[in-house]
Amino acid sequence: MRTLARRLAKGTMFLFSLTGIPYLLYGLLYYVVGPEGSPADKQDAEPTVSIVLPTYNEERIIENKLDDIYALDYPMEKVEVVIVDSSDDSTRDIIRDWFERRDAPTLTLIEEDERRGLAPALNDAYAAAKHEMVVKTDCDSKVAPDALRVAAANLADPNVGAVTGRNADVLGGSGVEEGYRGIQATIQTLESHLDSTLIFHGPFSAFENDEIVPIDPDSIADDTELALLIRRNGKRVVFDPDIRYKEASHSAFSKRRTQKDRRAMGLIRLLAQHRDALGRYGMYGSVVLPFNWWFMVVSPWLLATGIALTTLVGLLLAGPFGLAVPVALGAFTFLGSRDRLGSLQPLYALFDTQVSLFFAAVKLLRGEGSAIWEVDEELRDQYE
Repeated sequence: MRTLARRLAKGTMFLFSLTGIPYLLYGLLYYVVGPEGSPADKQDAEPTVSIVLPTYNEERIIENKLDDIYALDYPMEKVEVVIVDSSDDSTRDIIRDWFERRDAPTLTLIEEDERRGLAPALNDAYAAAKHEMVVKTDCDSKVAPDALRVAAANLADPNVGAVTGRNADVLGGSGVEEGYRGIQATIQTLESHLDSTLIFHGPFSAFENDEIVPIDPDSIADDTELALLIRRNGKRVVFDPDIRYKEASHSAFSKRRTQKDRRAMGLIRLLAQHRDALGRYGMYGSVVLPFNWWFMVVSPWLLATGIALTTLVGLLLAGPFGLAVPVALGAFTFLGSRDRLGSLQPLYALFDTQVSLFFAAVKLLRGEGSAIWEVDEELRDQYE
């Protein structure tokens, strides 16, 4: 029994070591490259802008969102707002009333009789957008006043077809999300300097109108999918930490699952659909995509297997005392979900993300993954 336990322990150590190697390599690459800010050749620019806003039963927050758009540091006569709405509440009435009281920006309102999912709605909105730069944003997010100008400066680079930004302040005070977004911003800055980044963010993503192509109607990673398609068509897609937005998020472990797992499912499915991009498109296919494959697809399963083997080794060697491993992990999760781990909080944020990716993979294997999401009213409360 002890011989078996020792062999399992060696195998577990190997798994954990294997899991960490790509992260160490990425860290070394970051040290060598030393990336800062956006890699785009940014220039002052003031293109016409179409702001795309998908809405569903937003009567509590839509006026606040429109007020935020109106307050952006950009000439409103150059802005149109394209809203695609599938609400069955008073959202549309509030929208019409808001625009009737202003000469600019202009409104294009696409009214859906049924809720089809976000991707088909966005395809219609993008097709209706008339202006040079198209910005997609979400109702339950706040965008920095200079976001349009910073995005336009990035897209003035003829090699850049899309740009996204960072969650500079998490509405609701989620330390878990704040810790992870800081790590993610570091990774995306590196990827953008290598070539292009993978993940684009719903609260703010900007695209050259001429580069927009239809996305999969069943997509649940719509912003990232459009960016990936633009990169496949030849333009770089980058992350600029100077583009700032705020988005609400939970810290509690159970409450985060729906929000995080859905995003993770969309990203895993998208990687699988575009697996033929591996090894192509310069550093994007040879470095960025392989790392994201490891982080999102391989690493969560290795981590889960390693935890299971560690628990088994503990039980074989120490009997019931071997349950100390899952107990310690439970305590780590309990404290981390309540933002009480101090300097270890960023480590928990990574662990939480790996858990979401593992759960997401299991759900996808079971055939789950609807393009229509459930509205989280508690998160919307953070925006009011």
